[in-house]
Amino acid sequence: MTAALGHRFLTTGLHIALVVMFAILATRAIRWGAARLGRRLAEADDRDPTVRSERVKHRQAVASVISSVAIGLMYIGVAIDIAGRLSLPVGSLVAPVAVIGAALGFGAQRLVADLLSGFFVITEKQYGFGDLVELTVSTGGTATGTVESVTLRVTTLRTSEGEVYTIPNGMIAKSLNLSKDWARAVVDIPVPASADITHVNEVLRGVSAAAMEDDTLPELLLDEPQLMGVESIQVDTVNMRMVARTLPGKQFEVARRLRALVVSALRREGIATAA
Repeated sequence: MTAALGHRFLTTGLHIALVVMFAILATRAIRWGAARLGRRLAEADDRDPTVRSERVKHRQAVASVISSVAIGLMYIGVAIDIAGRLSLPVGSLVAPVAVIGAALGFGAQRLVADLLSGFFVITEKQYGFGDLVELTVSTGGTATGTVESVTLRVTTLRTSEGEVYTIPNGMIAKSLNLSKDWARAVVDIPVPASADITHVNEVLRGVSAAAMEDDTLPELLLDEPQLMGVESIQVDTVNMRMVARTLPGKQFEVARRLRALVVSALRREGIATAA
């Protein structure tokens, strides 16, 4: 009897230990490979993460999901192998597992919704690593930040203040991608109603031309800023609007610089901006 137990331990027990050890090492290898692939994709597109190409962002998200799915399938295979080694009646467990699964399904509806939503976020390329997004959650409110990770279950955002949002994908009612392909900087300039609009237009067109010779703006702009003209008229002010197409995620930086150029140009011409 003792010899039989010893033999069983040396065969079955050793096999199970080796399988578990293999699963642990394989998990680490898969995660290391996914991280390395993400770094190589980022290095291949040597740009700021906020202006990284959409193809690279999507590939990084897909690599993360594939690694998670591979690990899950491997654990299922390991569990089936161990059950077989222990001579557990796997076939007879199908019915009880189905009943338990149906019971848990009512409590796991949120999880299923998260996984399905995450699948469509990734396959439809709604956003990816490095994108600046604004997510509207079903419970109300919004979350704005840079995407740090996208999995089938959650999306992680980091705000400009360094805070981190972790949002279940099933709770995302609407996503607004602020850095997909290109962005637009919109600058509204209020001037006194008594100002000569023709002269103001000439000054602002000069600002548009000067923006392409600025130290920092040309590398952020896709083309020369455009003057849209009078946007609205109020009692004491007239609002002029200027727009510029920018690299994704750079619209706020461009808008700040354009405002500084506009204020300087109007002051040189003796045109006071409205309070």
